[in-house]
Amino acid sequence: MADNTFSIASWNVNSLKVRLPQVLDWLAANPVDVLGLQETKLTDDKFPQVDLQQAGYHVVFSGQPTYNGVALLSREPATDVLLEPPNLSDVQRRIIAASYGDIRVINLYVVNGKAVGDEKYSYKLDWLQRVHAWLAEEVQRHHKLLVIGDFNIAPDDEDVHDPQAWHEQILCSTPEREQLQAMLDLGLRDTFRLFQQQPQLYSWWDYRQAGFRRNLGLRIDLILASVALADKCISSSIDKEPRRLERPSDHAPVMAVFERA
Repeated sequence: MADNTFSIASWNVNSLKVRLPQVLDWLAANPVDVLGLQETKLTDDKFPQVDLQQAGYHVVFSGQPTYNGVALLSREPATDVLLEPPNLSDVQRRIIAASYGDIRVINLYVVNGKAVGDEKYSYKLDWLQRVHAWLAEEVQRHHKLLVIGDFNIAPDDEDVHDPQAWHEQILCSTPEREQLQAMLDLGLRDTFRLFQQQPQLYSWWDYRQAGFRRNLGLRIDLILASVALADKCISSSIDKEPRRLERPSDHAPVMAVFERA
């Protein structure tokens, strides 16, 4: 991107091993400054570091077999990398943070929760509370902060293809939305909603029931910005094209661009 802007994207790739060619093609067409990946599903020794470095990206990553896994790809080297906040020690690799100049980036893969009332739902709400406590400190520590990732929460009914069908269901329940709002109340803004957007724009579609073709989606992939960055945001968008590919992730990349000055 131009030297006077900072561009960032987030993409749940649902297996980097499967989707690596798509990621490389997407980066060639969209040379963002930072790309956060979720659900890499790779142990660290299997991470395709060389391929991404050859594409011009530095990488930091935290993975585990089969599930979860997060990474940050960047044009410039990361500093102050954090793989595990002190109050979030967990075998599930869901968080990675790093600094790029004076911009701090936190990449989250939020717990799905399975179903309202399930033990995984309770774990999700507890995990979100612990993330909130840590973010409260990070917001004070970093004037320019971005929190990106697959939040597994649709912020509002306008982010849901059928609000009635999803009412109080997983990803749309009131307790989940309250946890997301609590994050925003720390001084973060949903960059997508800083701009007038077309209706029925989503970032995730179920593989089943022709979800993408019928646009039965949810917007659950977000880029949240501290006020200092939100005020400099010049665009925020969803790129649906990778979802049209053969063997796609069920998520599409989301992007935001900021003026550096």
